[in-house]
Amino acid sequence: MSKVKSPQEKKNASLNHDCRNVYGENDKSSRKNIPRSKQRSHQAERRAVNQPLLQLSGKVDEDFVNEVEAEARTRAIEQKRGGFRKSPDVPLKSVLIRKITGKLSVA
Repeated sequence: MSKVKSPQEKKNASLNHDCRNVYGENDKSSRKNIPRSKQRSHQAERRAVNQPLLQLSGKVDEDFVNEVEAEARTRAIEQKRGGFRKSPDVPLKSVLIRKITGKLSVA
């Protein structure tokens, strides 16, 4: 059930709920650039894991294999942490306040 709201309450709720892209580039280009950035990030992760594994060829002792495997796992974790992350959209209310005052509001 919805509660009866005054027009001012409806407007305030709408301004807090609706969001805008403030990333700094054209919002249409984000449709292409976000998947492209994710792709590059995933490629870099695979490359980071594969680099230490290339050292393994032929017969090698078990200690060296364990070392290389541990290095590959740590590189994968580091690469994933520093990978691409989307920045969330900002509520329309904050965008309008920023437009009017020139200062970002996080309310």
